[in-house]
Amino acid sequence: MQDDQAISHDGQDFVFLFEGETVPARRGQSVAAALIAAGTSALRIDEAGHFKGLLCGIGMCFECRCRINGVPDQRACMTEAEPGMRIERQQGLV
Repeated sequence: MQDDQAISHDGQDFVFLFEGETVPARRGQSVAAALIAAGTSALRIDEAGHFKGLLCGIGMCFECRCRINGVPDQRACMTEAEPGMRIERQQGLV
């Protein structure tokens, strides 16, 4: 992704990647909020193969864990979206 694609000219909107697809976001928005606004509610797949998404939205439940920039177990509700982030659904425990 080139820098001119990551940030718009007004400096407020940008994109990051979720599962290889671009997701629009705004400065100050959490990863979870941006994904939900873009129509994505399944943020991880649990050990039994069930899709899980945002539950508490305040970092207490860990249901929104994603792999962010290669690091597993990152809570999407507590992570501020940044231009060019690479986010993947976490599958299982890591």
